Amino acid sequence: MRREVFLRLLDDVQSANPYFRQKRDNKGQLSFSPHVKLTCALRMMAYGQVADSLDENFMMAESTAIENFGEFCRTIVIIYQQRYLRAPKREDLEWLLQRAERRGFPGMIGSLDCMHWRWKNCPTGWQGSFSGKSRKPTIVLEAVADFDTWIWHAFFGIPGTQNDITVLGRSPLFDALTEGQSPLLDYHINNHHYSMGYYLADGIYPKWATLVQAIRRPQNEAEAYFTTKQEAFRKDVEREFGVLQARWAIIRQPARGWSLENLSNIMLACIILHNMIVEDERADYYNGESDDDEPDLNRSRRARARILDEARENLERDPRSGRIIMSEYMSRYRMIRSPVGNRHLQDDLVQHLWSLRGQAP
Repeated sequence: MRREVFLRLLDDVQSANPYFRQKRDNKGQLSFSPHVKLTCALRMMAYGQVADSLDENFMMAESTAIENFGEFCRTIVIIYQQRYLRAPKREDLEWLLQRAERRGFPGMIGSLDCMHWRWKNCPTGWQGSFSGKSRKPTIVLEAVADFDTWIWHAFFGIPGTQNDITVLGRSPLFDALTEGQSPLLDYHINNHHYSMGYYLADGIYPKWATLVQAIRRPQNEAEAYFTTKQEAFRKDVEREFGVLQARWAIIRQPARGWSLENLSNIMLACIILHNMIVEDERADYYNGESDDDEPDLNRSRRARARILDEARENLERDPRSGRIIMSEYMSRYRMIRSPVGNRHLQDDLVQHLWSLRGQAP
């Protein structure tokens, strides 16, 4: 994390939470400075240090370190959740679609997968519902990541006994699209028009029109080539899980918390800080690329200073009651979960990628 990002965090948490402002106690002595409080919290996240290990270097007691860490995670989520854990807006989708087009997958807006975080201190009464195939209690994180490991969707807190299909059933990933609040897309594959984006996923996920899996048993060279490309680009989200755990050791180690709410704040805070670092470093690692058609990357810096647009697009409502029209809702619901749409989309992508391979030098 760069100095500029740390100083921005320092200013924001002090403005939002008085806990991080330096005060005097009843004896008139100054308490811990905001710099020390943030440094201790970030050390616990980045290195997975236990709370009592901070006493030697920072003179912070174990109970104070735990309280400080909890306040830090909760404050980060409150301040930055709407900015760094939001669904992509129209300009974000245009940027993602431009990159996906270069990779040979028009309309792709990310890859989807789940990660399990082991819960060491899971209450005894809950261990049966949280222990999956690993025989140890875990908590599931469902995430969508793009090519530069930015996390566009994070859904955390499902017991580890659930698989990816049941997690998807409870996830709000497609809620905005079903309600008509998500911007519609406009792209063509093999002269066929599509208005919904899709995610790359592994074979356990259902055959929906918004999910594209690899072909389990390819029958020809075109299908084998498509499967190779799909499996390669689907690794974006798995690579993101690796980067996230390498950057924040606290989620690489078993969770030592007792409260599911606190663990959720820790996970979301790690994801938010990860996205902040990705945003800060984008200009550096893109300047080294040879792709002259890369879109303007100062967009992220301008977006950081711009107020988030809360207006909802493409929302059809009954003017008398303000409720979503049920017929339109059910139509979009069936369209998203259409296995026929999944098969047509997959066939078009197979032919599209094979034609691009024939044009390659």
